[in-house]
Amino acid sequence: SWLSYMNPHRFTWGFAYSFPFAQVVAVVLLIATLLSKDKKSLPITGLTIFWILFILWMGFTTLFALQPDPALVQLIKVVKIQLIIFFTLMLIHKKEQVIALLWVIVGSIGFFGIKGGLFTILTAGAFRVWGPPGSFIEDNNELAVALLMLLPLIYYLKTQVTHIWAQRGLILVMLLCGLSVFASYSRGAFLTIGVMSLYLLLKTKNKVIILTLLFIGGFLVLSFLPSQWHERISTIQEYEQDASAMGRINAWTYSVNVANDRLTGGGFNSWSTATFRIYAPNPNDVHAAHSIYFGVLGDHGWIGLLLFLMILLLAWRTGVWVRKNAKGIVELKWAYDFAYYFQISMVAYCAGGAFLSLAYFDFPWHLFAIILIVKKITEEQLETLRQ
Repeated sequence: SWLSYMNPHRFTWGFAYSFPFAQVVAVVLLIATLLSKDKKSLPITGLTIFWILFILWMGFTTLFALQPDPALVQLIKVVKIQLIIFFTLMLIHKKEQVIALLWVIVGSIGFFGIKGGLFTILTAGAFRVWGPPGSFIEDNNELAVALLMLLPLIYYLKTQVTHIWAQRGLILVMLLCGLSVFASYSRGAFLTIGVMSLYLLLKTKNKVIILTLLFIGGFLVLSFLPSQWHERISTIQEYEQDASAMGRINAWTYSVNVANDRLTGGGFNSWSTATFRIYAPNPNDVHAAHSIYFGVLGDHGWIGLLLFLMILLLAWRTGVWVRKNAKGIVELKWAYDFAYYFQISMVAYCAGGAFLSLAYFDFPWHLFAIILIVKKITEEQLETLRQ
């Protein structure tokens, strides 16, 4: 997870910059897992069944891809990611392991939020914040949504630590990551903040406190950011004159058309001048879909989109189950709290992902795996308490 999210080799020079450290670690992990006598089991639930079906369907659609070679390259990349996440499902069985994994994820992605926040303060927000080169979150928009997904997990970890300075440190990390989100100049992230804020207002009992914090925090951040940031965000209302927005709509229409014409969609990486001539309203404006929904639709057709949506729904329902069954039980308060913050992260992913190509990004899939693990631990703990 550390290598996948933080990409530390991208901070080096020479052969180390492009050395496949993650693949080497994955091979070692595979061998160690096969040789280990520790408990290994894959929870069989509705979520894992649809998850496996989705992976199989991605393999099937690749056989009929419009661009076979690029599609195969992307399939291999996606399967590698999914394989590592299934290792997570098989090997993690304890609360302490879950918390440790969350620390790794928060530390790895949060590093760029901290770095970006400090950079923003030093430059008065005059420049955009970017993610690690060659990663899913290299682009400013993707990084912003990843950080929004991360914020609830940072706060969750704050509830799990007892040392006052650790709590203060995590609050500082949250503030810097939040500043990085604004300094990404991402309009999609700005809309996502609105959706997350609305969700929090609907779910929390302390609506006055949340509204006050949102108002004060928003006022301070908006006052700090320069005029070019405000000009960038204001273009949300003028999407018909915005080339980026119209390019997205063109790509979304392409996805719908290719899915209507082909049961298996276009396959991975089908976006090209040749395919846009057939399926897009504007054949000269070639773009990836920049949407988890339209991206999956264009890649794998309506069946693929249905499987993907079922995974999102069942992941959400898993969080609901954990909250319902762990509520009021002291030994399971950690699980109840995680499910709550997991759902906030899901809101960020589902809202922000509507405008970004993050359907195959490790982070949300890792969260789906973790909520399944938390459910399994909750079931075992409930059984122990009954006895």
